[in-house]
Amino acid sequence: MSWAEIESVFGNCMDMCQKANRIPYFYITGGDPILHSRFWDLMELFKNNNITFTILGNPFHLTDEVCHRLKDCGCERYQLSIDGLRETHDAMRKQGSFDTTLEKIKVLRDAGIRCAIMTTVSGTNAHEIPSIIDLVVEHKADVFAFARYCPTSLEKSTHLTPEQYKKLLEICWQKFEQYKDSKTNFNLKDHLWTLFLYEKGLFRIPEGLNQNMIYEGCNCANCHMTILPKGDVYACRRLESNVGNVFAEKLFDIFTGDRMNYFRDYDKFEKCSKCELKRFCRGCPAVAYGYTRNFYAADPQCWKQIS
Repeated sequence: MSWAEIESVFGNCMDMCQKANRIPYFYITGGDPILHSRFWDLMELFKNNNITFTILGNPFHLTDEVCHRLKDCGCERYQLSIDGLRETHDAMRKQGSFDTTLEKIKVLRDAGIRCAIMTTVSGTNAHEIPSIIDLVVEHKADVFAFARYCPTSLEKSTHLTPEQYKKLLEICWQKFEQYKDSKTNFNLKDHLWTLFLYEKGLFRIPEGLNQNMIYEGCNCANCHMTILPKGDVYACRRLESNVGNVFAEKLFDIFTGDRMNYFRDYDKFEKCSKCELKRFCRGCPAVAYGYTRNFYAADPQCWKQIS
């Protein structure tokens, strides 16, 4: 985007939040957003409007000076990726990426920025997740979370069966319990954690709730939108979900419009619509879409039996 386009998008976002009576929060990502020619102008725009934000980037340009400058501009959190142990991660990213990422956790924290470590889980790296948890705790990352890989077909090398995924959650839960007094917060990002905790008796459906209200679970078309460089607006950044264009329409109109409502038609969910956890889970429709090209299809890693 040009600077004029960035300012236009920012104004559209602020208009949306004013109309919806919501506090704006931005996640800035790339590639590496620091490399954008007007990146620091955008940071100053946030600072001048007292807006906090998160950056999803990579570690290669994070110096002490850069991190302190980010903090001064209102950066609350910086998310880095660790997608396996050294050999696995560097094969996916680039040589040296693994060690650089671990090194920059401290650089971010010393600047007062919370460091979140995110892992994308698939059949390629699932067996390494427990060791990654050990590593992020050892390096005192503030947050650890993982989400599932969204394939574009039934890729055998990356596929996890429902049974395999449930077993992984059990192993991770034991790790989270082991480290519950550590400085690392474990964000249960994947909504199948709700099913996992429900079956353990650790999540109970509250009584007296509105039966037609969505309370938790997948946030697609619920509390966020993704804006791409050419202005296209997606309901979810993890799947093809174009609902409008920020340069041609008001974000508030996009969010409340019919194209976004397609992603809120919960009674069309082939499996979730029949489940008592519909208002709190719904798995990951983006993963379902990746396998089937059908947003309403059953989550391919959900192990719950629905008659």
